[in-house]
Amino acid sequence: MCLRPEDSSEGKVTAGTPGQTAPSGGEAAGGETAGGEAAGGETAGGETAGGEAVGRDGGPPEVEAFLGDRPTRRLEDWRQLWERDLPFPIRSHRGLAGRVLVAFKRLLRPLVHLPQKDLWERQRIFNLILLGHVQDLGRRLEHQERVDRDLERRIEELDGRTSHLENFLRQGLDEVMRHDDALFGRVDRKLDRYRREADELAGLLRSALARDGDEEAAMLRSSVDDASYLDFENRFRGGEREIRQRVRSWLPRLRQAAPVLDLGCGRGEALALLQEEGIRCRGIDSSGAMVRRCSRQGLQVEQGELPGALAGVEPGSLGGIVSFHVIEHLPPKAVDRLVRLAWTALRPGGILLLETPNPLSVAVTAGSFWLDPTHVRPVHPETLRASYESAGFARVEQFDLRPYPEEERLPEIPLDGLDGQSRELADRLNRLRDELDDLLYGCRDYALIGTRPG
Repeated sequence: MCLRPEDSSEGKVTAGTPGQTAPSGGEAAGGETAGGEAAGGETAGGETAGGEAVGRDGGPPEVEAFLGDRPTRRLEDWRQLWERDLPFPIRSHRGLAGRVLVAFKRLLRPLVHLPQKDLWERQRIFNLILLGHVQDLGRRLEHQERVDRDLERRIEELDGRTSHLENFLRQGLDEVMRHDDALFGRVDRKLDRYRREADELAGLLRSALARDGDEEAAMLRSSVDDASYLDFENRFRGGEREIRQRVRSWLPRLRQAAPVLDLGCGRGEALALLQEEGIRCRGIDSSGAMVRRCSRQGLQVEQGELPGALAGVEPGSLGGIVSFHVIEHLPPKAVDRLVRLAWTALRPGGILLLETPNPLSVAVTAGSFWLDPTHVRPVHPETLRASYESAGFARVEQFDLRPYPEEERLPEIPLDGLDGQSRELADRLNRLRDELDDLLYGCRDYALIGTRPG
């Protein structure tokens, strides 16, 4: 900032118009003589211990507050200095020569000030604006500091409350967990006891039914067998969500084949999915337990033995007949009859979709196929194709389903890093591995779709 020297005497400098002088007495406004000695060592306005300047009567600071080695550091004092446009005194510490020099400067100052008056006024306005911004920034900083302190205080309070709540919740959860563990333990023990008692009763019932041969006992045996098979399917066939996902892949073919009849609908996964997709459908199953389960789901299912129940279907009334993992439960002649009856029940362009375990996979025929004691025999895909073609179906398509995951198949020899005879031998072994892997771990299921010609 540029401070303008103005006309003044060595006496007191008053706030007001530049160039106003006080009576000369050889003493400056701060009580300092022309020789530079201050009276009492203080400025005219005085200064507090904190560096804040005040006037003689506690009002605005005088010019002396801005002189010397320790000028005031208060922005408000500097703003008032520029607003009041206080002139600075001309001084000298050189005795008589200094007084002559001061008088000479006083004569020259009006000549220097006049051409610079406009520039000085712009500088003064700029300084006032700048000081205003700096003061505003200072006030904002002070406000932000107060806000920060308040936030820190609140955060400390919240931390304390949060810690208290965490301790309270931890203690409460520990207490609840202790009670829950004890409760679950009691429930588990009761369930185990009820399960043992139910198994024991079921065993006694089966034993009694095996000894009794009348008609009522036969019906009761059938109900027990149905319930047992339902439990078997839940354990070994797969969850309902998994079965629905498998059936979903056939939806593009079945959307144009309504109405659809599901032979051996079981738990009703396929029927439920078709119904959700807006495809008209119904089912037939020989198990009363399965029929009741499907009825509770709002599915249209009737009880009947296969393939005889298909004989009662009106000829040419169906657009699609599906059967998932049913024909392996039937003897060969029953399978062939089912295919022929399906051809009769379908309209021209209708499709017959039969899905069954793949007997070409050794892992299936030697393992998983015989988990189900109701399986009669695997159905070879070529045998089933012959039944389709003999019945009159055209365009018989085969689909290999559910390949074994790679981690369960035979490992392949990596060829990276091999050359010459070693690479050739490894490649031949890999080709042999592919043939053996297909034989051992072929797809687990297959399906045939045949279309009745129009």
